[in-house]
Amino acid sequence: MAVLAPLLALLYSVPGLCRWLARPYYPLSALLATAFLLVRKVPPLCQGLPSQREDGNPCDFDWREVEILMFLSAIVMMKNRRSITVEQHIGNIFMFSKVANAILFFRLDIRMGLLYLTLCIVFLMTCKPPLYMGPEYIKYFSDKTIDEELERDKRVTWIVEFFANWSSECQSFAPIFADLSLKYNCSGLHFGKVDVGRYTDVSTRSGGRRPGQQSPCQGRVPGSPLAPLQLPGGHCWPTVGLSPSCHRYKVSTSPLTKQLPTLILFQGGTETMRRPQIDKKGRAVSWTFSEENVIREFNLNELYQKAKKQSKPREEGPEEPPGLQAAAGHPDGEPKKDK
Repeated sequence: MAVLAPLLALLYSVPGLCRWLARPYYPLSALLATAFLLVRKVPPLCQGLPSQREDGNPCDFDWREVEILMFLSAIVMMKNRRSITVEQHIGNIFMFSKVANAILFFRLDIRMGLLYLTLCIVFLMTCKPPLYMGPEYIKYFSDKTIDEELERDKRVTWIVEFFANWSSECQSFAPIFADLSLKYNCSGLHFGKVDVGRYTDVSTRSGGRRPGQQSPCQGRVPGSPLAPLQLPGGHCWPTVGLSPSCHRYKVSTSPLTKQLPTLILFQGGTETMRRPQIDKKGRAVSWTFSEENVIREFNLNELYQKAKKQSKPREEGPEEPPGLQAAAGHPDGEPKKDK
């Protein structure tokens, strides 16, 4: 039984491994991550390489190279403690292996180090990590549609992810968020996404007003508890009693703040909570984007049951299970579910 379990697990993962191998990013990353191992251990590549071993064998590691590889293993183990998905584990292994390979090549020969560094830069510029293309029930917003959708029906609860395709954390969270949308989407609870890497003004601007709509800063008595703080451009900071369209999403796209991805819960068109939270310095408070954490922190089970009860009077027929509701979508705002 101890032998059958790993074999069954391996057979179960064969389709996923085949999909990975079909994408050039993973085979090329594996080749770069093991480049020094191949050069040092495989003849005739290792012939003629300098070595600090006492026996002078150029096809074996010296004591300093073993130390660097052991240190690499320790770093990978520490970083993978917080990894959730297989992609995160593999991404950490590839990243730190490339750093260790660069150090080893520069130590061996500066010309080989420069060549390896050039190959890594070319790979980084030409080969991007594959994006998640699996089934989901998510509505993709643009900079013009998110405010309109939040204001259209305030009985609908929205969970919106602010993401960027260049963020590895967003790519790792994509299949988790898609799975949650398949499980919990219903007529009263919707899931959405905003690409703040593409629509940069969404993350910092205030909710846009429709033509002819009065500014929330107008008609307020200065000095009153409801008086907002006027900002340049006619916007105002949200205070008690203000229109929800006046709020700012305030999601920084800087890698230093670690605010991507950001999940925001909108109820009645107003933000009620977000993860990760932001400290006084504008940095994200550490939070793990796992499926269990999202379900617990956002009370998805309770929200789903409440949304189903509220939507029953508005529906003529029985509601389909969340996992069966799907439609093809596009970046301008239609839901998508690929088979």
